[in-house]
Amino acid sequence: MNEFFLRWQHLPEDIDPVFLSLGAFQIRYYGLMYLCAILVFYALARYRITKESKAYSLSLIDDYLSWGIIGVLFGARLGYVLFYNLNYYLSQPLEIFWPVHTSGGEVTFGISGLSYHGGLVGVILATWLFCRRRKIDALAFVDFLVPAAPLGYMFGRIGNFLNSELFGRVTTSRWGMYFPTAPSYELRHPSQLYEAFFEGLVLFLLLWGLRKKGLFPGALLAVYLMGYAFVRFFIEYLREPDEQIGFVFNSLSMGQMLCLVMFLSGFWFYIHRQNKEKVHGS
Repeated sequence: MNEFFLRWQHLPEDIDPVFLSLGAFQIRYYGLMYLCAILVFYALARYRITKESKAYSLSLIDDYLSWGIIGVLFGARLGYVLFYNLNYYLSQPLEIFWPVHTSGGEVTFGISGLSYHGGLVGVILATWLFCRRRKIDALAFVDFLVPAAPLGYMFGRIGNFLNSELFGRVTTSRWGMYFPTAPSYELRHPSQLYEAFFEGLVLFLLLWGLRKKGLFPGALLAVYLMGYAFVRFFIEYLREPDEQIGFVFNSLSMGQMLCLVMFLSGFWFYIHRQNKEKVHGS
């Protein structure tokens, strides 16, 4: 057992975040995990169309995918800029969307710094615009898609782990790990894996189990908002706050503050939609 924990604790140090190097050009596992997230979401949406529902066509999902990806990426990037590092990007605005970075003679392609909450706002806005353009019911469409979202998102957190980022706070637990990018060489909670499990797998199983329960339109979206916010809020107590902002209100991080807003929004939306259905049903 001691040998297991020794290997476990040093696992991040043994992981090379670079999947493939072609000269100075690198492909990282982080980017591949986001590709996996998109493919898993897409596969589950297509599965629901072919096996469970004839309300939407495969071509509609194909068309929507590009809208969703753009909404997530733009929202996640702008969310990070606004919520986590606004002062820096006000002085360096070209870096907001510039994807090429050079360090030590190596060239990497990608955007460093994404916010989940910003991505959520972005994809909701993109979905609303898509549904408006296609003249389809936005709430029904979102409820159709949302059960697949957490399982895809799980791969994003695994990508954070493989990239040795968003690590947890210092711990004395044997389940802690040594992260090579951490500011101190101490055992830390693998908070990325906690998030992948609870925000990803557990929330997916909950929503996937509710998808055929005949709930009112918007119910699954509300459950997703409340479920994610609830889990993330408590995991944030084990996650290292962002270095550039630290705690924003007493012992609460920016992630926790955003989750409070998210949970309350989901709760209000659930009650609002439930009351609206009662009025229409009476």
